[in-house]
Parts: sequence; C-alpha cells; structure tokens
Amino acid sequence: MVPNDTCALLDSREMAEADRLTVLSGTSVARLMENAGRAVAQEIMRRWEKRRVSVLCGPGNNGGDGFVAARHLAEAGWQVRVALLGSKDKLTDAARDQAEKWREVIEPLTSDAIDGAELVIDALFGAGLNRALGGASKATLAAVAARRIPMVAVDIPSGVSGDTGDDLGAVAAVLTVTCFRKKPGHLLFPGRGLCGDLVVTDIGTPESVLSQIEPKTFENDPVLWSASLARPEHGGNKYSRGHALIVGGYPMTGAARLAARAAARVGAGLTTIAVPEVALPIYATALTSIMVTPLAAPTDFDSLLDDPRVTGFLIGPGAGVGPQTRARTLALLATRRATLIDADAITSFQDQPETLMNAIVGPCVMTPHEGEFKRLFDPSGDKLTRTRRAAARSGAVIVLKGSDTVIAAPNGMAVINANAPATLATAGSGDVLSGLVLGLLTQGMEPFLAAAAAVWLHGAAANLFGPGLIAEDLPDLLPPVLRHLGG
Repeated sequence: MVPNDTCALLDSREMAEADRLTVLSGTSVARLMENAGRAVAQEIMRRWEKRRVSVLCGPGNNGGDGFVAARHLAEAGWQVRVALLGSKDKLTDAARDQAEKWREVIEPLTSDAIDGAELVIDALFGAGLNRALGGASKATLAAVAARRIPMVAVDIPSGVSGDTGDDLGAVAAVLTVTCFRKKPGHLLFPGRGLCGDLVVTDIGTPESVLSQIEPKTFENDPVLWSASLARPEHGGNKYSRGHALIVGGYPMTGAARLAARAAARVGAGLTTIAVPEVALPIYATALTSIMVTPLAAPTDFDSLLDDPRVTGFLIGPGAGVGPQTRARTLALLATRRATLIDADAITSFQDQPETLMNAIVGPCVMTPHEGEFKRLFDPSGDKLTRTRRAAARSGAVIVLKGSDTVIAAPNGMAVINANAPATLATAGSGDVLSGLVLGLLTQGMEPFLAAAAAVWLHGAAANLFGPGLIAEDLPDLLPPVLRHLGG
C-alpha cells in the first residue's frame, strides 16, 4: 500500500511529534492553542444558539484550548463559566497564558460549576490519557451525564484513550472537535460510540510533518486502494479476470454459496465451489453462474489444485471443523497462491496453531471474528495491537471483524474501518465478506489492499440497503457501489 496521508490516524506519541515539528517550523504553541480553541467555539456557534455554557478545563494544553473557547464564546455574547481542575499555577505555560486572558472568575472543578448549564465543554484531558478518571473530574462528568446536559469534547471525550478507544470513565459527547488528524480511539469502540459527531479542524499543522512521522495506521477509505481495483478490460476473458475456488461443506451449504456469489459480483471471472458428492444437488440447484464440482474421489481435490488457472482459494465457511479441513487448508497454502482462511478452517487449527503459521508461505488473508481469533492468537491488549501482533506472528493479513474491523499486515501497516452499519450483525454477512476478499485476491489484488477494499465495500453495500438487511442482499448491492467507484 502507498499510504495516503489524508487518511492517517495519529496516536498520542505521533500527535505530540506533529506538534513538536510544527513548533520547530515556526508556529508557536500559543498559536496552535488559539486556533484549536477558536475552532471549538466556531463549531459550537455553528450548531447552537446562544445559551449558558460551562467549560471544564484540565491542567494540560487541552485545558488551554478550553480557556480559548470560553473567551471566544464570551466575546460573542454567550454566558460562560469556567471551572479548572487544580490550581492555575499547575497549568502548562501555554495554558496558563490563556487562563490569564480569561478576565472572569475561574471556579474550582465541582458539580456546582455546571449548575444551570445548557451546554458543557469538556477540555479536561486529551487523547493521551492512559489512566482511569477519578476525583473531581469523574464526579463532575458524572453530574453532566446525570443531568443530561449535552457535552462537547475537545480532542476526545475525557476518559477515552486516543490510542486504543478504551473507556477509562468517559461520558458521551454529542460533538468532538479534534485537530489535524483523527486518532485511533476516535474509530475504535467503545471510544467511537462516545465521541458523537466528530469534526477534524486545521489549526496550522503543516502536512509535511507526516512525511517525518511516517504513520502506519489509517482510516479505511477508497483513496487507499481504489487505484488497485481490477477493472474489466476489452479483449479479456473469464480466466484473465481470475478463477476463484471455494471449498464447500455439507450439511452447512449456505455459507459457501454466499461467499461464491460475493466473489463473482466483485469481479472474479469464474467461481467454482468444490463440494462433497452428496451435496452436489443442493449446490447445483441453488447456483447458476457459479460452477459446482463434486469431490467424489480422494484425488479430486488434488486435481483441482493442479489447475494453474485457479488464482485464489477460500476455505472455511461451512467446511466443518476437523482433520480433513486442516489437511485441505495446508494443501491450499502449499500452492503458494492467494488463500483466504476463515471460520471452520481457523478453528480446525485451534490445537496446533503453529502448524498453520508455519505453512503460510504465500499471499494469505485470515478473517476471524473475536471468538475465532482467540483460538489462534493472544487476545490480550487493545484491538489494534493484537491484530498487528497476530499478523506479524502468522505472516498473513489479519482481518479482525467487528463494528470497528481492523485489518493489519505483517509489516505493521493497519487500517481501521468505520463505515459498517449495525445491520451487518446478521448471519452470513461474514461469509459474504470472505467472498469479497477472495474475489479481489483472485483478480491479483495485493492481500492487504484486497482485505481493506472488501471490508469497505461490505459496509458500503449494507449502508445502501438500510434496515431489514440480510446477508443474501449484499452481493446484489455491489454493482452500484462499484459503479460509484468507477469500477
């Protein structure tokens, strides 16, 4: 992947480095703080009419942003109260300078400071917080929630880790205003659910700092991978567009069928399901453009692998857990052709994960949900960290599915997806996703990009349908999504 910096996500260390480089380039901390606080005030004035506001300021630069926002709102005629956690002499130098410009009373941080407030600005702690809220900050935010006062968060709701999205005692905001780039915690749950509307503002940080930071985490977006999408060419044929082979199961036949239709819809020129002979009538009756081939003899499977026109494999959906699925997975991997491992194929290695890891020598993608992930990999740590760790250990691209799906490559590059609607939580949607990844791999797309593209397309198709979605709907929703991308 060629990173696109417009989609970069910066953790707290990288954001601090961006600020440091910005100051070195000639923009002062005071100027950055002024720009950030003014942006918060402008976003508030854009959304609400004048009302009583309480601004809760912390001891760091986030608190300084809060003082700036308070001043701009007051100058515009809003009724503003400011409360500070700790004493003014404990503020950072830049924040203290902004506090000095506030000519009104600075109250101590208690729940009394929000009496009568119709809006609260949370400028207590920023994205770098790594400990649970306590004391006055916890009590005051709890009072905000209890009184149901709408809250605007500066940078990120206090108590949400910007690096992981972990909830350390946060209260949900209706609006979050952050600077320069989003943080992983804005997209990873539970943090994402606590941010409300998210606005990214320009405070004067030069784009050039990103070339020095070299971020490795991105928000999933077509700008990352759309140029790599295969598109039909005049003079091509079904084999030049790739041949996808899916190992089908019995009696669970629906999963492989869903995957096959998705692979075909996303562009695979030919899609075949290899099935137990007893299941041939079921598959053949249900599928028309998808080829179905029976596995009548033990050598039939090996014969399929000998066909050089097959360019991508999928095993797992409905395949059954056990030694046969394990052996077939290893045979697919031994071809060194693009292979996607999902569902039952993952679980088949739960007692011997190293056997699977050692067999991955070619392009490979694994698409576990949380339960399957725990059967092969270390589940400790935040979602981004453990997905990266699993990719590095296995040598495969790992797609850890969920409402905040994370895709990680063995080299540490990672993408967080944010377009998946809640309606995707339905039986079979994961099988459709596997088919999408397979269809793109089959057409020669690099595994990390294929996985990222498939996850985004999956979400976009679901959003197009809306309420009432079932997995069978998804493949037929792909054409308008692809058309919009120019596919």
